[in-house]
Parts: sequence; structure tokens; C-alpha cells
Amino acid sequence: MEEPGLEWVDWFRSVAPYIHAIRGKTVVICLAGEMIREDHFNSFIADISMMSAIGARIVLVYGVRPQVEELMGLKAVESRYVSGIRITDAQALSCVKEAAGEVRLDIEAAFSQGLPNTPMAHSQCRVVSGNFVTARPLGIIDGTDYQLTGVVRKVDKEAIKRELDFGNIVLIAPLGFSPTGEAFNLTCEDLASSVAGELKAEKLAFLTNVDGVRRFGEVVTELTVQEANEFVSKKLVDDEDIYNLRYALKALNLGVSRVHIVPYALNGGILEEFFTHDGVGTMITSENLESLRQATADDVSGLIKLLEPLEEDGTLVKRPREKLEREINRFYVLEHDGIIYGSAALYPFPNEKLGEMGALTVDSAYQGSGDGERLLKHIENEARKVGLTRLFVLTTRTMHWFLKRGFRPASVEDLPIEKRKLYNWQRRSQIFIKDL
Repeated sequence: MEEPGLEWVDWFRSVAPYIHAIRGKTVVICLAGEMIREDHFNSFIADISMMSAIGARIVLVYGVRPQVEELMGLKAVESRYVSGIRITDAQALSCVKEAAGEVRLDIEAAFSQGLPNTPMAHSQCRVVSGNFVTARPLGIIDGTDYQLTGVVRKVDKEAIKRELDFGNIVLIAPLGFSPTGEAFNLTCEDLASSVAGELKAEKLAFLTNVDGVRRFGEVVTELTVQEANEFVSKKLVDDEDIYNLRYALKALNLGVSRVHIVPYALNGGILEEFFTHDGVGTMITSENLESLRQATADDVSGLIKLLEPLEEDGTLVKRPREKLEREINRFYVLEHDGIIYGSAALYPFPNEKLGEMGALTVDSAYQGSGDGERLLKHIENEARKVGLTRLFVLTTRTMHWFLKRGFRPASVEDLPIEKRKLYNWQRRSQIFIKDL
């Protein structure tokens, strides 16, 4: 019987690698103005506070589009957009300043909560804002004068880094200032990309009103830069996704490691995206984070952690660490973002042109995506490369899985002579062979 609370303990342990990966790293979060009005806004603030508490260096860039629209409506000021960018005249800028000030106070107030029996209990978040961004006018583009709409000219990254070194959360409003003291309205996505690029952030997250980048109605959980560029250039996704991808690509080109597009409507979405294997939105990276590769000595600890639960319940034969270290060149691993979640090993018997596949496993948290079959096919290909014509497995629990994939029952006499001598009659593993 599973001990009470063990499921929670296992979950907590499963997020440890992600905590190690984010500690000490700079994370820029672009917060759409709509998020401020969500019922779970205070929960989001608690999530950010927790991330800061475990050592993430947080920069929060916020937008105010809905708040500005509301103010302009109250003041009977017309909103004008071209290509999704606001034309900011003096009246519109006044509304932007007012909205930015109100939202800043709302965010600071939320971070100041500390009631007992709430997620913010014992939180000591200090939020710092300031004139970190120098801006210039966007200017006249295709005949349109954007007036007081601006673009980032310079980010005072040293000042931001000093505040992060002190453990502060840096809050940046969608406003930039010229050397002459003039203010400009900035697009928060462009601002966040520029700030993240200057800081060479590990992560940039856009909290948006979409579930992620959608292709044929399905969210694409991961994209490389090459794939994202293709989506944009060939218009393979809708305009909203193209808008988000352009800013994501800008950040990646400036040196940001990963960009995440996360739905703000999902309570806890930022945590699920950062601290689980599949996340909840779309992650764009410079290269594919998932790889199937030959194991190295550095993978021994990860393999032990992966194989131990199956060795303890009898699914796999126990392998001492010393044996695993000696045989590490026989193993192939599935790795995602630095975490080993699948493995298989190939032991060749050249004289009989037979190969044994051992230690085939995929972490239970990641099963259901065909990774076991990927490992099997990889082992089959490796076996063919070294001239083997058949592959066999010994198993006590997964007979049907192998039968469905072309293996047939066999006997001890079908094993290589060397393997017959080592066969464990007490364990009574079933033997299956497949022709390659």
C-alpha cells in the first residue's frame, strides 16, 4: 500500500530539476493588461513570489491596453491603430500614463500581501520600478505618423541587474523616456523582448489571451527558431500567433535562451509551463530540447533515478552503480531540457548475430507519446548497423507490448550460449525475439 502523502512527495521531487534549472536565472515575464483583471491575478502574484523565493531573478513587464481603452472611452478620445500598433497622440499618452500608474500600484499592492494562511504568507517581495528604458519615436512608417508611440532605444541593464542582485523583483511600465524628458508609449511585447535580450535572460514568457501557437487547431508545445520563422514567413498560423512569434523571434535573436507563450486565463499556467515536462503553452528555442542520444558517464545519476523504481518493483533487474558505469556505452537515453526520462540498452552477441535490448523504460510522467517505440526503433537500427539480424528481450511485465511490435515467444535454448548461462530461473523472465 502506498504511504499517505507519498503521491505529493513524488510530485514535489519531480519538480526539483526544474527548480535547480531556474535558480539564479533571469526570467522576464510580459504581463498583458487583461491579466490584471483576472480573478486569479493574486494567485499569479503568489506564483511569481514563489519563483523569486526559490532564486529566480524576475523582471515583470506589464501592458495596459484594456485600461487605456477604458480611460479613452470615458474621456471620449478616439483609439487609432495601424498594424496592431496604437497611434499615440497627446491625449492618448495622458491615458497611457494614468493607466500605467494605476496598474503599477495594483501590482505593488498585490506583492505587498502577507496574510496568514494565504500563498503570500511570509513573503517578503520587494518590487522596484524606475526609468530603466530610454526610448525614441517610432516615427513615420508607410505614411503613418505614430506620433508619441515609441520603440526602445536603450535598456539600463546594469541598473536592472543591481536590483536583481539585491533579490528585488523589477517592474517595468510600458513607457520609455527620451534624454529630453519626453515620454513615449511602448508596446509591452516589444519592450519585454528588448529587456530580455539586453539581460540575456534564460526565459521570456508572454502571458497572452491565446493557449499558445496553434496549428490546425492544436497547440504546438515546442518550436525551434527555424520552425517559428517558417510559420511566420509562410503564414501557417493566424495573425495573433504571428504577432507573438515575431516578438519571440526578436528575443531569441538577441540572445534569450527560451521564449514561452502562456495563456493568462489559466490559473497557475506560468508554473505549469516552467515546472512540468510538456507545459501548457508553446516554447520556442534555438534548438530542439528533446534528444535521443547515446549515454555518457555524466548520465549515470540520471539513469539510476530513472531505473530505480522499476528495479525495486521487480520490473527490471537491479544494476549496481558500478555495473551501470561500466556498461554506460551500451545505453541510449531520451533527454528533455537536461532531464533523462527514457532509456534502452543494446548488448550485442556477434557470433550468433543476436542482440539483447535491456532497460527499456520511459518515466511514467511522460508515457503515452510513443517514446517507448522510438527507443525500440533506435535500438533496432543500431543493431542492424553492427550486423545483427535478430533482437531479443527478457521481460516479466510487458509481454503484450512486445508482441504488438513484432516480437514472438522464444525459449532459453534460443538465447546465445553466454546468455543461457546467466539466465535467472528464479526470476523466470519470458523471452521474446524479433527478426530484423
